[in-house]
Amino acid sequence: MIITLKNDRLTVDIDTLGAEMQAVTGADGTQYLWGGDAAYWGNRATNLFPHVGRLTDQAYTVGGKRYQMGIHGFLRHMETEAKDVTATHALFEMRDTPDTLAQYPFPFVMGVDYRLAGDTLHIVYRVRNTGDGTMYFGVGGHPGFRVPLEKGLAFEDYALAFEGESRRWLLSDTSYTMTGETVPYPKADGVLPLRHDLFDQDAIILENEGRQARLYSDKGQRAVTLRHPQMPYLGLWHKPHSDAPYVCLEPWLSLPARHGVVEAFETQPGLVHLVAGDNYENAWSIQFE
Repeated sequence: MIITLKNDRLTVDIDTLGAEMQAVTGADGTQYLWGGDAAYWGNRATNLFPHVGRLTDQAYTVGGKRYQMGIHGFLRHMETEAKDVTATHALFEMRDTPDTLAQYPFPFVMGVDYRLAGDTLHIVYRVRNTGDGTMYFGVGGHPGFRVPLEKGLAFEDYALAFEGESRRWLLSDTSYTMTGETVPYPKADGVLPLRHDLFDQDAIILENEGRQARLYSDKGQRAVTLRHPQMPYLGLWHKPHSDAPYVCLEPWLSLPARHGVVEAFETQPGLVHLVAGDNYENAWSIQFE
């Protein structure tokens, strides 16, 4: 089911399946969000929970027991309940089920809270541990944005602007899990011009990029700014070896598994350790200019 938020600046359509945005439309008709063409990438703005990225052999352990889970967790495949819906706000909530418990042995309530204010969509991930023990998880976003945003412009007319220097975490060429290595990722005056072959080695995972990224063109009037103050990593991605007309700006709390390591969630770096009965929140936003 599609829930629509609207004000005088933006219309945002959100599917209860995965609490995933389906469209963001400006008052002038500008379509900001990627349209989900399966020839390139069939999703549009995936929410990631309870893990970010790939697991070695799609497996991990808790308490020494092995579990199987696919890339980016299972929230994206789950139906959520829309609550507290107004013209500019909706909370999408899901709880553990027998299917989730088979692959993730923790009772929980997970919410994705959207609030529209002016030209900015505010998003909050809310997790409550409803079990008796400590639970371990990661969260993140995976929104894709159209490039170009305006007619008459090309993909290469766009750039990403960051605040601060950044380092790139390297991925294995075979498993696309983490090698553990980082390298400087230089940008001229904080600007990264876009070109399709940037993504031929899969995602560019940056740390220390200022926790803000702006997608823009000097030749255009439309731009998108993503701010993620509580998430230390930003993934940049489109389908490798393609001319895909979009770019994903992905704020991540944690990283994929390490290459060759079936992670124990108790010790995997970056995961939240949430004690029984406690709550966790992580807020980020997208400004559509």
